[in-house]
Amino acid sequence: MSELQNTLNNLTSAEDQSAWSDLVICRVEVDLPNWLSQLAGGNNWQVYSESEYDHSISFLLRQGKKEAEVTLFNNGYAQVDLNGKSIFDGSITSGTNKCAHLTYYRADNGDPIVLN
Repeated sequence: MSELQNTLNNLTSAEDQSAWSDLVICRVEVDLPNWLSQLAGGNNWQVYSESEYDHSISFLLRQGKKEAEVTLFNNGYAQVDLNGKSIFDGSITSGTNKCAHLTYYRADNGDPIVLN
């Protein structure tokens, strides 16, 4: 066994190590109308279309004459275009977005995982 492996084994018990191998599902919930209001201004953004793909989901929203496309990728990345121009391109899960909420679940039984 390598020195690094010995060090890791000393830092974590067998019980703790098994927890690292558990599969976890991360769900991102986004309040699209409020987030878009923060990004683009205006109120009462309405979702009028939704398309789901293998690695993303796209929403078309409108508010008056403004139109926006929001694409949320499975890895927490997002792109937002307003009237064809990019206004956001980055991580929606960076912790600075109050309109996005992360929830974690155990993949084997669906039980929620609470983080401190």
